[in-house]
Amino acid sequence: MKYDQIDNKLFIKNRKKFMAQMRPKSIAVFNSNDIYPVSADTTLAFEQHRDILYLSGIDQEESILLMFPDAIEKKHREVLFVRETNAHIAIWEGAKLDKKQATDVSGIKTIYWLSDFEKVFFGLMTEAEIIYFNTNEHYRQAVQTQTREDRFIIKTKNQYPGHQVAKSNPILQALRGVKEPEEIDLIKRACQITEKGFRRILKHTKPGIWEYELEAEFLHEFIINRSKGFAYTPIIASGNSANVLHYIENNKQCKDGDLILMDVGAEYANYSSDMTRTIPVNGRFSERQRKVYEAVLKVKNEATQMLRPGTLWSEFHIEVGNIMTSALIDLKLLSKTDVEKESKDWPAYKKYFMHGTSHHMGLDTHDYGPLKTPMEANMVFTVEPGIYIPEEGFGVRLEDDVVITQNGDPINLMDTIPIECDEIEELMNN
Repeated sequence: MKYDQIDNKLFIKNRKKFMAQMRPKSIAVFNSNDIYPVSADTTLAFEQHRDILYLSGIDQEESILLMFPDAIEKKHREVLFVRETNAHIAIWEGAKLDKKQATDVSGIKTIYWLSDFEKVFFGLMTEAEIIYFNTNEHYRQAVQTQTREDRFIIKTKNQYPGHQVAKSNPILQALRGVKEPEEIDLIKRACQITEKGFRRILKHTKPGIWEYELEAEFLHEFIINRSKGFAYTPIIASGNSANVLHYIENNKQCKDGDLILMDVGAEYANYSSDMTRTIPVNGRFSERQRKVYEAVLKVKNEATQMLRPGTLWSEFHIEVGNIMTSALIDLKLLSKTDVEKESKDWPAYKKYFMHGTSHHMGLDTHDYGPLKTPMEANMVFTVEPGIYIPEEGFGVRLEDDVVITQNGDPINLMDTIPIECDEIEELMNN
C-alpha cells in the first residue's frame, strides 16, 4: 500500500458499533474481494471489499473477518484469517501480512491462517444460531459477477441449513453513512490530492491539448502524492462531450472556445474524493459560458447550505429542482409556460439537469448510507448540479464534497479548490 497505515482504533470502533447491533448468538463473516482475471495470466489490480476494510483495515486478498460477540471463548469474539505467507510468496508477489502485522493493522488479537478457517468456523457455528451474510444492497448496484461473498453464502447455507440467516447490509448502511473523524480526515486528504491535480492541469490546458493528456497530468499528480490514482473512472469531456453524463473515452482534442468538464477525484487509503470543475480551453469564459457557469455555481452554493441534520434526501432534491428551475428561466432555457405544463414525473428542469444533486461518499464514491431517513451530522455528501445544453455545444457541472455538521453549518472539504470564474481565468493566464 502507498498510504500511511491507519490507526487501528478506527477499526476497533467500527467493529464495536457493528457488534452492538448483532442479534444474540450470531456470527458475522466478511470476505475479501476476488482477484479478477483479464485473460492468459493477467489480472486486474486487487481492490479490497470496502466492508471488510471498514471493519478491519485489512487491505489484502484472501482474508476473512469473523465477529461472534457471544463466543464462549473470549479470543473467538473477533477473529481474522489471512493468507499464510512464505519465502516463495515474498519473492514472487511481495511479503504478505504476518500474524503480528495483521494485529497491528486491525487491532484484532486472534489471527489464524486461512487454511484453518473451515475447522475454526465449524467449531464456532456449533455455538451460534444465526449467521449474518454480507450482501450488496446498494441502490445503484448492478453486479453480474459472482463474488467471493456470494460463493461463501451458497456454501454456508448448504453446510449449515439449520442456522437462521440475517443481513449485514442494513447495519453497514447506517454505520458507514456516518463518518468517524478519522474517516473525514482521510477523505479530506484525498480532496487535497485532487486539488493538487486540478491546479496542475490549469497550467497545462491550452487549445490543441488532448483530453487524455489532461487525464495523464491528473494521474501523475495523484500518484506522486501517495494515491493509487483515480477514485473512479475520470471524465475529461471537452465541448459537446460534456453533455454525455458518463463520457469516459477522453480521446478528443480540446478546441479554442470550448469548455472542458472534468469529473475527477483522487483516492487515498481507499477513501474517495469526487470533484467536478468546468474550465475554458483558452483560459477565458465567453459571456454566455460565464452566465451558465455562474448560474450552476449559485445553485451549488444554495444546495450546500441545505445539507443539514434533519434534511430528507428526497425533499432536498425537490427543492434543488425548484432553485434550478428559476436559474433556467433566467437563462432563457425554460419559460414559465414550460414549467406550468411540466409533468410531475419529469419536471421541466430535467431537460437541462437530468441527474441527482447529491450522494453519500466515503470508501465508495457512491458510498453506503441511508437515503430514506433524515440526514445526520458527519455524513459526507457531494453537491453536483449541472446545466447541459447540447444545442449550444457545452455543459457545466460543478461538484464539491461536503460534511454535515451538528451546528448546521456544512463544511466544504474542497473549499480551497478554485471554482470562481475570475480565479480560474487568473490561474490559467498567469
